[in-house]
Amino acid sequence: MVKATWNGAVIAESDDTVVVEGNHYFPRTSVKAEVLTDSKTTTHCPWKGTAHYHSITVGGATNTDAAWYYPEPKSAAAEIKDRIAFWRGVVVG
Repeated sequence: MVKATWNGAVIAESDDTVVVEGNHYFPRTSVKAEVLTDSKTTTHCPWKGTAHYHSITVGGATNTDAAWYYPEPKSAAAEIKDRIAFWRGVVVG
């Protein structure tokens, strides 16, 4: 079971992550929706497509743009559709 934790709380947990470029992509259904806030930030990857971001709020603290996902990944990255990955201090393991 892989867990993502931040600010002392488990924010995602799954035994069905997909690892791409060293990042665990969790099924959206395994991420606690109540900790996510939509962000206007996007970035582009040449082979995955356009990433969109969520900020994470736990215990009154916010980690801006600490989660990302590809709502419409390119075909080479189809396996990460409907999945979320984390960074910026979120511990995954």
